[in-house]
Amino acid sequence: MEKQPRYRHELKYDISIFDYYAMRGRLKAVMQSDPHTVDGKYKIRSIYFDNYNDKALREKINGVQKREKFRIRYYNDDFSVISLEKKMKINNLCMKASARLTEQECRKILDGDYDWMPKHPDGLVREFYIKIKGGLLRPRVLVSYTREPYIYKAGNVRVTFDMDIRSTAFHKSFLEENVLDIGVADESGRMILEVKFDDFLPEVIADIVQTDKVQTAYSKYGACRKFG
Repeated sequence: MEKQPRYRHELKYDISIFDYYAMRGRLKAVMQSDPHTVDGKYKIRSIYFDNYNDKALREKINGVQKREKFRIRYYNDDFSVISLEKKMKINNLCMKASARLTEQECRKILDGDYDWMPKHPDGLVREFYIKIKGGLLRPRVLVSYTREPYIYKAGNVRVTFDMDIRSTAFHKSFLEENVLDIGVADESGRMILEVKFDDFLPEVIADIVQTDKVQTAYSKYGACRKFG
């Protein structure tokens, strides 16, 4: 039976490179590196969708507590594994549903060819079709960054450092082998620490990431939309 997605706690912190090095060594002592990484990291590219009124962007800026957004994501510039994702958020709780897309299906979506979607076997693809037609969703920006992820079995904890966040807002073709982009960090060396867990965060992890520090409402999508 397919495992159903569930809401998880999500904490975000805007940290410096000095914070990163201080935490990284301690995390490595108690957590495992995600086995899907290459040398401990991987590159993520996400094509975010929004309507012509920037509904998802405005809801984020206005602090709407319950919201959703759609994106298409792939890793390490590998078009053989592409996922459609719907991310839902209620306060500090988040949930992600995903469906596998072929490269051809992805390119059809980006080209505005949607007629095949209502008959797709995955319900998320069919839902996305309804949102495209009813909500007028269109690809708005390609968000790229490097992620260094760690996992901890107790509490299903995932700690990630997201760095070198970059935007490509002015592309007509989003699925490209050679991406031209621009960094969006306001200050060199800044990165985003994300902590996700199910029902509880083990004390050993909480002590390392110092969860009493001020959280941020940082949005990679919002930061990258500053350029268009």
